[in-house]
Amino acid sequence: MYDWYVRLIHAACACALVVVVLGAYVRLTDAGLGCPDWPGCYGELILPADDSARAAAQAAFPDRPLDAGKAWREMIHRYLASGLGFLILLAAAISWRNREDPRQPHVLPMILLGVVIFQGILGMWTVTLLLKPLIVMAHLIGGLTTTGILFWLILDHHRRKQPRTAHPITALALISLVALGMQISLGGWTSSNYAAMACPDLPTCGGEWWPDEADFAEAFVMWRGLGVDYEGGVLETPARVAIHFTHRLGAIVASLLLGLAAWRAWQAGGALRPAAVWLVCALAAQIAIGLGIVRFGLPLSLATMHNGVAALLLLATLNLTHASRRQLPMHSVTR
Repeated sequence: MYDWYVRLIHAACACALVVVVLGAYVRLTDAGLGCPDWPGCYGELILPADDSARAAAQAAFPDRPLDAGKAWREMIHRYLASGLGFLILLAAAISWRNREDPRQPHVLPMILLGVVIFQGILGMWTVTLLLKPLIVMAHLIGGLTTTGILFWLILDHHRRKQPRTAHPITALALISLVALGMQISLGGWTSSNYAAMACPDLPTCGGEWWPDEADFAEAFVMWRGLGVDYEGGVLETPARVAIHFTHRLGAIVASLLLGLAAWRAWQAGGALRPAAVWLVCALAAQIAIGLGIVRFGLPLSLATMHNGVAALLLLATLNLTHASRRQLPMHSVTR
């Protein structure tokens, strides 16, 4: 049974990455409300194909014009997310049934199952609460949390024979992981408030090193009540500038911490060096894509890649953190 569990978590992790990237694509193509209801789409589990059925579906939701392309993108995302949930359910069931096996973790798979159930609820609220930024951001974090837990379980499997220990860089790796999590959250807040191009120039923002017009108080109001349609955003330009600029500042802090963690891991040597290399590669790619988004005006390909590479950067950071918690060859960094 353990072998089936291993196959399931590998498949689920790959599926989770696809779901995260596809979710970003759905959001960036303004298809988040491509289906105005949940779990179906215009009252159907499969989007109607013939004209009469589509006309009937449109009549049921007269305030939401049916765009077949957006609807299909949203529904494909839901189908894949449902498949991911099923894989995780199977893995959790096997882990619990096989819990007497010393190789088999069972607590974390059950936590993962709880996370993915809540993620489904967030998916519903994303639609029913009309793309409320707090919910959209939480949905993004939930998707990456799901992916991260799956990857951690995979790392546990591959390194299960290595005894646990405390490496000197573990604390720095954890701090970097927290900083990255906060930066990803800021990215979700930036995207859900349509602030990605609020600062259209580099390295300044609107020609200023510190934008005087930025409205930080308005930018981070988490809850604005119910019944507000957030498609296209509701914030004025000064608030969007504040969000974008904060995201830039967060990127600097997170990059410095991640770079420092990678450097210390490289100095430590042993099995930490490959983890450092993967982290540096993912970080460099993410920085380059972020700069390209501003330079080229938010092209869809780069914006989608920005989300996908953020997921890979998270996994690289988790890999470094996990590796630092195992017994590894240590080399003194003091000369």
